[in-house]
This record gives sequence, C-alpha cells and structure tokens, in this order.
Amino acid sequence: MIVRLALALILSVCVGAAYANGIRLDGNLIQGGLALGSAPPGTGIRLNERPVRVADDGGFVFGFGRDAPSQATLHIRYLDGSREAMPLQVRTRRYETQRINGLPDRMVTPSAKALTRIRQENSRIAAARRLDTDQSYYRTGFIWPVIGTITGVYGSSRMLNGEPRRPHYGIDIAAGTGTPVHSPADGIVALAEADLYFTGGTVMIDHGFGVTTVLSHLGSIDVGVGQPVRQGDVVGTVGATGRVTGPHLDWRVNWFEVRLDPALLVPEMPKR
Repeated sequence: MIVRLALALILSVCVGAAYANGIRLDGNLIQGGLALGSAPPGTGIRLNERPVRVADDGGFVFGFGRDAPSQATLHIRYLDGSREAMPLQVRTRRYETQRINGLPDRMVTPSAKALTRIRQENSRIAAARRLDTDQSYYRTGFIWPVIGTITGVYGSSRMLNGEPRRPHYGIDIAAGTGTPVHSPADGIVALAEADLYFTGGTVMIDHGFGVTTVLSHLGSIDVGVGQPVRQGDVVGTVGATGRVTGPHLDWRVNWFEVRLDPALLVPEMPKR
C-alpha cells in the first residue's frame, strides 16, 4: 500500500504565508522541518548566512536541523537590488530517549580497523549529501517508503547496550524481511551500497536542491547510481543488515548535511 499526498498540501496545513514583494513560504518552521518557498525570478536568498539555491521559476527549499535555534532570518535580495530581512520563528521540540540492547559489541564500540572503514564510508555518504543539482524532484511530494510499525523516531537520544551514542536522525519502520521498499519521491540514485558497516544495504536518492533521502538496512538493492526513479518505484527490500536487532527500514531525509524529520513530510502511518 502506498499513500500519496502532495507535499505542498501537507506543508500548507502547517505553515502557509504570503509576504510582501511576492515571497511565499509553505512549510514546517520547526526543528527537523523542511520549508518550501517561492520568490520572483532572479531573487537571491540566504538562510541566515547560508546561500539557498533558487530555481529559474523562483522556487527554493531549506531545512532546520534537530537543534536549530528558535530564531532564523531569511535574507532576500530582489532583482532591482533592494533587500529585505524576513525573521522566522522556528518551533523547538523535546526528544525522547531510546534504549536499545542486544547489539553485538563491535556495533557499539568498533575496532580500530572498523573505524577506518567507517570513516571511508562516511566520506562517500557525505559527498552524496553535498549534491546540489538543479532538478526540483522534491516538489512531487513524499510518501512512506514502506508501511509497518514505527519503532524509532527522529531526534531521539540513544543508549546502545547502555552506552550513550549520537541521536537518531531517521524513522525506523519494522516490516518483514523482503518487503518492497519504495522511493519516497522522484529523484536520481546518488548512492547504492550493499554492505556499509552501520547501515548495511543503503540507497540514497537525490531529490534536487540539496534534498536527499536515505533508505538503510536493506536486504537487497534493485537500483544503481545514476538511475532515475519515480515516486513509488521499488528500490530494494527490507532487511536486517548493518547495526540492527531485527528487520526494519531506517528512513532519513536531509537538506545537504542538515538532518530532517521524515515524519513531517508524510501523513500519519496507515494502519495495516
């Protein structure tokens, strides 16, 4: 079962505001949120001091990380040279703590050899997240890549075998081994790795303008780097590869290196 709902509709329910001089924002102005905007063609945009790519038709997108400050500023430079500073109020969140036990020791405290491998893998992943393509596939909206039971949420602090570790930046969805995993939106496959240390079988899809999704712990991968995918296409299957205690999908969304909450992009998980 695939649930389709236009991203613009979801976001407009959360925040939808038209500002002076043709600027419009639709999105989740919240930690972990993704915001879509439109501006007159030729407008320059910065989020705080960070340049934001603007499409030829004036569309743009940006996001807020897990611990983003409550105040941000959108700096706007219009085609006629005039400028405007738009203050944004970013809603803050509280995050739960999740305790996971029963992991192999090597998955909690990797050896020196494993750490070398992990650093190399992280370098490849980071390079894929830095992609800044000018195709706005993200405008197709997002769907759940698999229907199942949510067992882990975005932003939670994690205790692994009793040891504190980095927060979780995705949604864990438990489903049976071999369950098809679908592309959440249109895009181009930017990474396809069958055996990463922590995330096992992993696919990253570039949705344009710095927006990427990551699908991890896959049991099989059915796509290759550079392959175009449409929303709903099968890209692999649920597995139990990498650092896991059972079969599930870890779904993550990024705006470049900023980690976003996938749950803010889709309706509530349907009941099976």
